[in-house]
Amino acid sequence: MPAEFAQPGIRIAAVADTHLRPAVAGRFRPDLLRIAEHADVLLLAGDLTESGSLAETDLLCAEIADLPVPVVAVLGNHDHDHKLGFRIAAQLSDIGVHMLEGTAITLELNGIRLGIAGVMGGSGGFPDYPGDPENGTEEHRARMLRGPVDALRLQQALDTLDTDIRVALMHFAPVVDTLVGEPTKFYPGLGCHALAEAVDAGRATLALHGHAHHGAEFGRTAGGVPVRNVSYPVIGRPYVVYELATMPAQPA
Repeated sequence: MPAEFAQPGIRIAAVADTHLRPAVAGRFRPDLLRIAEHADVLLLAGDLTESGSLAETDLLCAEIADLPVPVVAVLGNHDHDHKLGFRIAAQLSDIGVHMLEGTAITLELNGIRLGIAGVMGGSGGFPDYPGDPENGTEEHRARMLRGPVDALRLQQALDTLDTDIRVALMHFAPVVDTLVGEPTKFYPGLGCHALAEAVDAGRATLALHGHAHHGAEFGRTAGGVPVRNVSYPVIGRPYVVYELATMPAQPA
């Protein structure tokens, strides 16, 4: 259980890319029911269903309903495959999941105010791996254009938070570090450097994402904010926990 920040603090469990479908139904439920032993909140970083169907959403809801900790989520690109993302978000909201889409939420846990700002994000590329929003399929072009737009929305959501700790939650990657292991030709489609700029400008404590199934867990923005790829294929377990604490007050 990684612990990079001094205690006392908040234990954040996170996972992405659960891709709920009949073949994996029930895989996460036993561990999630015991999550309060290890974490204070669960963050879900998108691609929660395999193809965005309502049947898969039913399986997802059965997996995460009535957990003993708050659950906060963003959707991923596959959750929109059937253009039913709004229905999935509504169904998750109905079971108590806090859904974020260019928005933020404040939770008080262990006497600490935790702020979480979330977007799906998009592609858009990185300085050494630029993307091309003018070519490719309609879906490719839409994702390339969405990355910078969602980065702006993420920064605006972070800016609304007046909290001790700020977490940026997204599906697409903000840095190249956590893409290592993926073919470099795919980097432009897996994330967007503008998301990292938003994380830094919004003074986040931690950034979480998924999407890169063959990437690496650990990364960092140019401004020094830790970035974690919590894709289930990367972390290899139902969730990973990070311990976050407020910084001690500086003497006047």
